[in-house]
Amino acid sequence: MADKLKSLHGQLRTHFSTAHGVVKRWASATIFLFFIVLLVVAFIFRINDYLFVNFLATKHPKMLTGFPLICSDESLAKTCKANYYPLSFEARESSDFACPDYFRWIHEDLRPWKSAGISKDMVERAKDIADFRLVIIEGKVYVEIYHKSYQTRDFFTIWGILQLLRLYPGRVPDLELVFSCGDRPRILKQDYQGPNATLPLAMFQYSGHEDALGITFPDWSFWGWPEVNIRPWESMLARLIEGSKKRKWKGRVPYAYWKGNPAVSRNRVDLMKCNLSDKHEWNARLYAQNWLKETEQGFKHSNLEDQCTHRYKILIEGFAWSVSDKYILSCDSMTLLIKPDYYDFFLRSLVPMQHYWPINSRNKCRDIKFAVEWGNSHPHKAQTIGKAGSRFIQENLKMEYVYAYMFHLFREYAKLLKFKPEIPAGGVEICSESMACPEDGERRKFMLESMVKSPSDTLPCTMPSPFDPSALNALFEKSENIKRQVMMWEKEHWENLRKTQSRPRHH
Repeated sequence: MADKLKSLHGQLRTHFSTAHGVVKRWASATIFLFFIVLLVVAFIFRINDYLFVNFLATKHPKMLTGFPLICSDESLAKTCKANYYPLSFEARESSDFACPDYFRWIHEDLRPWKSAGISKDMVERAKDIADFRLVIIEGKVYVEIYHKSYQTRDFFTIWGILQLLRLYPGRVPDLELVFSCGDRPRILKQDYQGPNATLPLAMFQYSGHEDALGITFPDWSFWGWPEVNIRPWESMLARLIEGSKKRKWKGRVPYAYWKGNPAVSRNRVDLMKCNLSDKHEWNARLYAQNWLKETEQGFKHSNLEDQCTHRYKILIEGFAWSVSDKYILSCDSMTLLIKPDYYDFFLRSLVPMQHYWPINSRNKCRDIKFAVEWGNSHPHKAQTIGKAGSRFIQENLKMEYVYAYMFHLFREYAKLLKFKPEIPAGGVEICSESMACPEDGERRKFMLESMVKSPSDTLPCTMPSPFDPSALNALFEKSENIKRQVMMWEKEHWENLRKTQSRPRHH
């Protein structure tokens, strides 16, 4: 009996030992399979998450709280693969409201290419004078840099275009363009006139001139200008509105104010002669800006929102158009616009004596003195002009309209292309992650501040029709007539003053 129990005990030990090994092997296999399942589930959830996010962005964009930058995986960010942002969305094809009137200048800027269109050669030949080429294909952006622009002009311009695609994903057409970040337009009309003239080059730029060709585009400062501590436009506009409320118009200094760098043009050097001196009182208070000193002192004395302290503010060109125009016009002060030679994308729609007071560049000092005296004698009218100029900026130059302008400009431009856009040989795909993730300091700060967080659920305002030629001529004529009227007022003023001073005094 004992031998049988001993034999049974041995068999059980062998059985359980074998079973234990099987269990161990089964458990190991189970754990391995469990981890495989977890990886598959995680992958499925990642795909579903991407699809779900795209579904919401496409069908219900307002349900999204926003798309932050994904910088955790640097290698993915640099290659634009860490990007959950949707490439398309659904929206109404037309908007319920019309775009501001200055959008009509899009048609005028593109008119030189209206009949023949824009060929690959017209874009290709412009690269010698351009700073970069930008291509949009199926919602993705590719950039080829030709020349490094001054400061971060090219950087923030490209960043702004990326934000346009985040605002209206899938709605910006495929296109290919070249861009010059200089102050002045580079393509002159005279080079494309005559019987043997070729079709003009097509290039985007910040400013235009009546003797030049080019496609005007919002400047880089709308997304930030870190070199001079100017924040993105949406933030700056809010600050300027608040700054203009700090001192009512009647309580402001009753002189014309200007602060800037006079060294960039003869026009500005000449303006400094209008400053207060022991010989003359031209009713102007002018200050030369030392940007090197301001940089060293942390820009403590250059906050634009703190410069809404005078009843009148002078707007004068620098080397070309002045990027400061939108900041100066936002202060509720009557803007004294010294006759400009250049314009940006919105300046052409300002009306003299409605949005600003015109100043002749050849008689700056006398004209400024008269404008200030007239304004102080007619405070209600001067204040009305100042507020109308600010209202134009505050209502018509909100970022939603800046993006709308870019949107319609790209659409109209793309219609003229006679070739299929291609990724250039030296082109690199860029996205918000590849641009912002490697940055730090003010650049990163301004990029995050100006980044579009989620797509719009509606298309922008409706594009207005082109100017009728007769209506456009009438617009120019009206503007010139108003300026001539102001010149007549000034002439009469100085003649009456001269006669008064030349009369003999009776004792």
